[in-house]
Amino acid sequence: MAGQTMIEKILARGAGLEQVNPGQLINVKVDLALGNDITAPVAIKEFLRLGLDRVFDPEKIVLVPDHFTPNRDIAAAEQARQLRSFAEKYGIVHYYEVGRMGVEHALLPEQGLVWPGAIIIGADSHTCTYGALGAFATGVGSTDLAAAMALGEAWFKVPSTIKFEYQGKLPPWVGGKDLILHTIGRIGVDGARYCAMEFGGEAIAQLSMDGRMTMTNMAIEAGGKCGYMEPDQKTLEYLKGRVKREFELYYSDEDARYEKIYRFEVSDLEPQVAFPPSPDNVHPVREAAGIQLDQVVIGSCTNGRLEDLQVAATLLKGRQVHPRVRLLVIPATQQIYREALKQGLLEIFVEAGAAVCTPTCGPCLGGHMGILARGEKALATTNRNFVGRMGHPESEVYLCGPAVAAASAVAGTIVDPREVLD
Repeated sequence: MAGQTMIEKILARGAGLEQVNPGQLINVKVDLALGNDITAPVAIKEFLRLGLDRVFDPEKIVLVPDHFTPNRDIAAAEQARQLRSFAEKYGIVHYYEVGRMGVEHALLPEQGLVWPGAIIIGADSHTCTYGALGAFATGVGSTDLAAAMALGEAWFKVPSTIKFEYQGKLPPWVGGKDLILHTIGRIGVDGARYCAMEFGGEAIAQLSMDGRMTMTNMAIEAGGKCGYMEPDQKTLEYLKGRVKREFELYYSDEDARYEKIYRFEVSDLEPQVAFPPSPDNVHPVREAAGIQLDQVVIGSCTNGRLEDLQVAATLLKGRQVHPRVRLLVIPATQQIYREALKQGLLEIFVEAGAAVCTPTCGPCLGGHMGILARGEKALATTNRNFVGRMGHPESEVYLCGPAVAAASAVAGTIVDPREVLD
């Protein structure tokens, strides 16, 4: 039997097969199906057309209103109401209302709804985040979500796998966001098209779970079907006390087949910045120096976790946001918000002149709470910077990690964090 990757083993388990091969079409049983306030209403409409009186399993469906919430307008309110009504009618156990919810891809791992070996689909492209915990997780369309809510199944073409190895010790102020931006800059936005991206090596072992989820979150920005890390002790420590069920750990075989293998030496890597209009237009921060900013956003499913807020607070403490800049800080979940409050981080942000917002995707997709006007430039810890992504089509979005974002909010221009600390 040929060697298998971790993802091939998980998909084989879900399909009830001994093994699977890249390119093979399979039906798998899903362990979790996720929808949000933009994608779930379409899935709900299709589900209701089937005339079913129950979902496949009310404990395996998750509904999170996080994109246009707190409701930005009447249309958003109606979409959120559809989720609420559907959850009530069909007894959906994992429905998270505003005030108790969070940005979905930070919320689900935090709530213990992700575990190694799980097969998770979500009607949101950044569902690939959960691969950081050793799961197969990928985005699907709303109609696929509707079918999964009815049948508990989804079909896939088994992806080929590309292996990425990162060697060396991470320099100061360089984290998961810098590693994934550097990777996307090297291979392009279609460099891993419909492939599983296996991240490993010495530098990955150094990353916290927050940093690892940042990397797998942006696998889709390289065209990946999923991104993942093999579980290690850090993974198990994160899962302890969160996941209440039994699970099996999967690892790639030594003779597993890879379409390509990339190796990066990161000991001298600078903080990275993706210039508009694409996540693969990546430059070291020194090449972005002096770009004047109107808005900085620290948050999203990519970098709204506690570690991100701690990094930002380290740079903002005792300093003031530049008077020309609007700094928005958005903790990704209520739990992160509470912990940041307890640690005094929110006080640091407010004293620096930032606006601290309730958990929401909001400005990341140009939804609300941070729309850009014509000609404005934003620096964001979010994951996409396409034309018009955060507002007016003649605005610009630059992507970075929390250290560069916080330092640049103080400077008023994009800057290396080390310059702010000097």
